Amino acid sequence: MAFPAGFGWAAATAAYQVEGGWDADGKGPCVWDTFTHQGGERVFKNQTGDVACGSYTLWEEDLKCIKQLGLTHYRFSLSWSRLLPDGTTGFINQKGIDYYNKIIDDLLKNGVTPIVTLYHFDLPQTLEDQGGWLSEAIIESFDKYAQFCFSTFGDRVKQWITINEANVLSVMSYDLGMFPPGIPHFGTGGYQAAHNLIKAHARSWHSYDSLFRKKQKGMVSLSLFAVWLEPADPNSVSDQEAAKRAITFHLDLFAKPIFIDGDYPEVVKSQIASMSQKQGYPSSRLPEFTEEEKKMIKGTADFFAVQYYTTRLIKYQENKKGELGILQDAEIEFFPDPSWKNVDWIYVVPWGVCKLLKYIKDTYNNPVIYITENGFPQSDPAPLDDTQRWEYFRQTFQELFKAIQLDKVNLQVYCAWSLLDNFEWNQGYSSRFGLFHVDFEDPARPRVPYTSAKEYAKIIRNNGLEAHL
Repeated sequence: MAFPAGFGWAAATAAYQVEGGWDADGKGPCVWDTFTHQGGERVFKNQTGDVACGSYTLWEEDLKCIKQLGLTHYRFSLSWSRLLPDGTTGFINQKGIDYYNKIIDDLLKNGVTPIVTLYHFDLPQTLEDQGGWLSEAIIESFDKYAQFCFSTFGDRVKQWITINEANVLSVMSYDLGMFPPGIPHFGTGGYQAAHNLIKAHARSWHSYDSLFRKKQKGMVSLSLFAVWLEPADPNSVSDQEAAKRAITFHLDLFAKPIFIDGDYPEVVKSQIASMSQKQGYPSSRLPEFTEEEKKMIKGTADFFAVQYYTTRLIKYQENKKGELGILQDAEIEFFPDPSWKNVDWIYVVPWGVCKLLKYIKDTYNNPVIYITENGFPQSDPAPLDDTQRWEYFRQTFQELFKAIQLDKVNLQVYCAWSLLDNFEWNQGYSSRFGLFHVDFEDPARPRVPYTSAKEYAKIIRNNGLEAHL
């Protein structure tokens, strides 16, 4: 079961989740610094990423883990406020540049291709204070930051992700208020943020295209989170329609403008417009793109980066009371099949990834696909012999092999989440996704491989699963 020659085997991390050094060497505060320092049990046991895995000072240890796995690619993110402490190029932090230069140079020296994310949830606090992703001013700020990164690191980095999980960020931060800044705007904030995220991504793609591509010859995309969604009752037309609508609201809301035609899906526009009208709004709560913006947004991705963990069942749920919210606009309810095994929110449904990849292939004109995150957590204390998790990975690889062989999906890179146990946002350190165990009680933060790390290293060595599997 060999994967195509040159297939990319990776693991991923994100700056706030692993680096620590939250105020070291001139770094400015980001929204997660502020959010976790405010306490109030919004994060498990009020834990913070102040130290996390200590990767800011322990990069050499991370590199050993990368080499031990034999990764071909490594995905990591840049901390915007470590490079530009106030979010603008008015003050550039050389120590931040030095840190990321070392990571990039060490990776290349060891034959590992860097995949670099510009922004993974950790907005500089100064920009949040000016409205964050709810303000149109952020588009210009992000574009300038992106250009700074392309010009500083793009001579060596050829694979860029502008924004991590823009669809999760818009909902968690600005609709539900579960991520910083922690203020809910049900049914309005998520759409406003989505609008600005899409435009910021597109602007930065054009900046790369016009100013850097010819010389640097790299590729730029954004990553989108996707749960595969199945109708709860496959014989119910309303559930079938609800499942289609769920995927459209969840994935296509971002992907269709960027990959197809610069505009939101029709069903999203009509559902939100009709709900808004019933609720007495003078116009739709979903902002509109101008014709000029549609042209600017269309076609601004060089590959399709998707993050898959799990699957849910969907049923139609009429919004009789006219409640505000994205699920209410889509008129859906989602839940797992009771027979699926799970840890926390992740249910083991390996076939979901195969269906998702086929959906992307069929809907988005057979793009090059990168899976930029996929993984399974362990609850603390996590056993080093993580057989349940390895089984999740093994079944996933079987499904990826099927997707490539049978559905002819153009999958080229797979990133396991995560290289290390790390700070998992609201769950703090209680949820462990690492291929390497990190002891957060020990100041040295030792990294020890789980069984799944050793097994993953074999997969990479063989470029796939052993035939008898």
